[in-house]
Amino acid sequence: MHDTVSPALRNRLGIAIARRAYREYRGVLASPRWRTLAAAGAQPQRLLWASTGTKDPDASDTLYVEALAAPDTVNTIPDKTLLAFADHGRVIGTLPLDGGDAEVVLAEFGRAGVDVTALAAQLQREGAASFDKSWNELLARLATKRATLIPRVRATAGKS
Repeated sequence: MHDTVSPALRNRLGIAIARRAYREYRGVLASPRWRTLAAAGAQPQRLLWASTGTKDPDASDTLYVEALAAPDTVNTIPDKTLLAFADHGRVIGTLPLDGGDAEVVLAEFGRAGVDVTALAAQLQREGAASFDKSWNELLARLATKRATLIPRVRATAGKS
């Protein structure tokens, strides 16, 4: 999509979607239903921003960390981005409770010919596949590690 939208829209879609999601999240927490649950001791699940490193080399390396700062959220910041943020990042404000300009920006993408709903579905599929791949790689590494450790444990146990 980098090449299909005007420079004015570059790197704004993800932030607009995040603003919309945060608005909905805060709406749930402000609802009578949630307030009843909270009064009974329920704790809210935090909104997760996953892998917020900047992929566009022309954008700030701290763009998404700065843009997605908000109470009651968790950000899985990649190491490189975390180091960049520690070096020169700045949070000027937090995500607006009302979503800010999210709907205006999303409408601009629609006028530019971007089907945001279809793109979101595609990105969700790709994201899920990426997490599945990472999970399977982790399981494979654990199995390999286990296979190398079991003979050592057995050999040590036999010497006692």
